[in-house]
Amino acid sequence: MSEKRKPFPMYKGKPLVRCGDLLYYGDMRDNYVVRMQVRSKKKKQPASGEGEALMMADKVFIQLMNTDPTVSPQKAIAKTNEQPSLFAAVDTAYVWLQQALKEKK
Repeated sequence: MSEKRKPFPMYKGKPLVRCGDLLYYGDMRDNYVVRMQVRSKKKKQPASGEGEALMMADKVFIQLMNTDPTVSPQKAIAKTNEQPSLFAAVDTAYVWLQQALKEKK
């Protein structure tokens, strides 16, 4: 019996892969990917006041990383930043990745 693999979720044409509080954005076959780590979360009530509170990221550390396996892990990190939400982190990741991949061509 063959198991069908589900494709990775995509965001603006690039894979967005999550494992717990760690997310990677980009294609590992490209020269760069972005690593995002949720560092803290807060409970947020829905705007209507009804329903359960949700845990939302309020500190996300992001790193633009070179995927070249010959580069040392310390030198592979091209940029770092911290964002106040997952939305802001993914938005920043998209911009960084577009710029890095454009420069490498």
